Amino acid sequence: MVQRVTFAIFLTITSGLVLVAAYGNQGSNSSVDKVLGRWDITVQAADGTRYPSWLEVTRDSDKLAGRFVGRVGSQRPVKSIEFKDGQLIFSLPVQYERQNSDLKFEARLVGDRLEGTTLAPDGKTLRWTAVRAPALAGSSRPKWGQPIQLFNGRDLSGWKLRNPNGPNGWSVVDGVLVNTPRSTDLITEQEFKDFKLHIEFSIAEKSNSGIYLRGRYEIQVEDGAGREPDSRGIGGVYGFIAPTSNPAKKANEWQTFDITLIGRRLTVALNGKTIIDNVEIDGITGGALDSNEGAPGPIMLQGDHGKISFRSIVITPAL
Repeated sequence: MVQRVTFAIFLTITSGLVLVAAYGNQGSNSSVDKVLGRWDITVQAADGTRYPSWLEVTRDSDKLAGRFVGRVGSQRPVKSIEFKDGQLIFSLPVQYERQNSDLKFEARLVGDRLEGTTLAPDGKTLRWTAVRAPALAGSSRPKWGQPIQLFNGRDLSGWKLRNPNGPNGWSVVDGVLVNTPRSTDLITEQEFKDFKLHIEFSIAEKSNSGIYLRGRYEIQVEDGAGREPDSRGIGGVYGFIAPTSNPAKKANEWQTFDITLIGRRLTVALNGKTIIDNVEIDGITGGALDSNEGAPGPIMLQGDHGKISFRSIVITPAL
């Protein structure tokens, strides 16, 4: 009996030591839970402007793991991450950033909000904040309103430049909206929450562009006929969701997207074939207008990558 009790005590102590070892570098299990999930980030740039980013923190066995989306580019895995004594520290390799070493972020958990710093390419300290990304549960059976013609075929009424002082390569030629790069992105003056979008486009040879839903989620547009489906290829949610097939036509031919976005659930048809079917979008993509995922947003056409034309852009909002 004494031997059994002694052995039980030994197992209890040993198990406790294993748990302490597993989470010793991460803080207690309950404290780690406070940072798990998706975070919408806003960074205060050195020039006084703000730009969005995104972070997801997960638990991989006994360690933390993560994914990150920066100002531009696609989502990438976090290289190292830890949370201890209320402080979150993580780093990741550069992608398109003009820096020679890993990007490093530090933040403290203040209530249900992260407040921290990172370094700009010139070494200046940038401040950033993060709030929890909303679930965005949409209606399973939305009621649809009346279709709205976003492009009238005559001029740019209802549209504005993302950067009013930037280059404007957008024009209307014979009823077609044409972009001659490099140009500032073009965004609708109206904002939308849940909707169906029909858009007809023609992409030039070796060119690429993008259609941003709510100004935050990029559907990639490129000269991609015959390529294997990829999250960074035509019809993909850039860096997040790969299409199931690629029915793209050749460059300079007219093509169609029919897109339905309800909450985070996305369906995309390219040239009449469904290539993404009711899939959840995890977070914002690089180049997004902001990280305020809970708010309505505009349709944005990417203008700084390549030549593209549009001849019909019709949106049907949910009521």
